[in-house]
Amino acid sequence: MAFHHAQHSQSLNQSLSELSDINVSFEFFPPSTPEMEKILWNSIRRLAPLNPKFVSVTYGANSGVRDRTHGVIERIQKETDLVAAPHLTLVDASDEELVELAKHYWNSGIKDIVALRGDLPDGSPKPTRFANDLVRLLRSVADFDISVAAYPEVHPDARNAQADLIHLKKKIDAGANRAITQFFYDVESYLRFRDRCVTAGIDVEIVPGILPVTNFKQTKRFAGMTNVAIPAWLHRQFEGLDDDPGTRQLVGANVAIDMVKVLAREGVKDFHFYTLNRAELTYAICHTLGVRPK
Repeated sequence: MAFHHAQHSQSLNQSLSELSDINVSFEFFPPSTPEMEKILWNSIRRLAPLNPKFVSVTYGANSGVRDRTHGVIERIQKETDLVAAPHLTLVDASDEELVELAKHYWNSGIKDIVALRGDLPDGSPKPTRFANDLVRLLRSVADFDISVAAYPEVHPDARNAQADLIHLKKKIDAGANRAITQFFYDVESYLRFRDRCVTAGIDVEIVPGILPVTNFKQTKRFAGMTNVAIPAWLHRQFEGLDDDPGTRQLVGANVAIDMVKVLAREGVKDFHFYTLNRAELTYAICHTLGVRPK
């Protein structure tokens, strides 16, 4: 049995070392302090040589966050060779305002957008516009490259998995180029979801969103807000490490690298990394995938 597992491990690593056409993209969020801004730009400079397909910047409901998003996007566009992809949401914005912003982006040379409904503020009425409406609006403005969100473990607001899949198909039919998944740690949930997308006639790339764990308490909080299951084995991996950030980094890197190894073996060619504005683990994972500075 041990020999069999050793052969399997060697085969997996051999297959990984032979990968040649992996694409990666990175997500950042706009900083709120000078210290966080320094961390962000250090991370962007560290990851830029890996030649990502694009880098996205999140977009909050608060107008101040939105202004910071625009600032980061414009600086990326001006100071780097990276393809900048701002997040855009429907929250607190009319169709007319969104059209004007889309025109501004296009005329500024920003041709990639991550189109989302957006998180609704507490007390908001039931939404009447959805991400597929935003995709359609963007398509009416210009020929953007549009990414949308997908949820292998079902969106928290969806009635059920089938309804959620129907919403995703509407976004693709409206003109989205790809779907990027919510982060997950159950690889089987992603693979089952990808199969269900094919059955539903969704023929775009379903890009797995990878969130390397650096702070397990924070990850659990994110998971609780987004309907993401935290497997029992992951709890055990980080047990007793609350005050040991160095070991947490090593464990987090190992978990994420194992995930991408399996996904790459299953034919996944595109990976989207939620960096939390930190470069270390993402860079290590990309190195393992063979994504390295040219």
